[in-house]
Amino acid sequence: MENNNRESVYSTKVRAGKRRTYFFDVRQTKRDDYYITLTESTKRYEGEGYDRHKIFLYKEDFNRFQQHLNDTIDHVKTELLPDFDYEQYERRQAEWEASLDENGNPPPRPEDTVKESPASKESTSTDSEEDMSW
Repeated sequence: MENNNRESVYSTKVRAGKRRTYFFDVRQTKRDDYYITLTESTKRYEGEGYDRHKIFLYKEDFNRFQQHLNDTIDHVKTELLPDFDYEQYERRQAEWEASLDENGNPPPRPEDTVKESPASKESTSTDSEEDMSW
């Protein structure tokens, strides 16, 4: 297989709710070097498609990036919101993912399900009125 500067050698994704997904990809360059792309993909409200934002992270920045990301997350968790239950998101995400069908589609919402009342059903019979028993 011929290498190009976009070949992915490893990929993982994190679903973040109904509209957002994060992708973590390791890519290989022509010179057999590696870098990481972090992609946020958000489903558009209007119309089809997704908006994507990418960060390219090169090996010389891995340690500093990881350290500052960890420091930032730890600061929020320990200093700003120490009593917040961060695990609730993991539980909610696991429940949501378990509700998806085999194609990855969520179940219909109750407000999307239209219940048909007997009065709204139209007769499809071709019989004349005199043949019907009321």
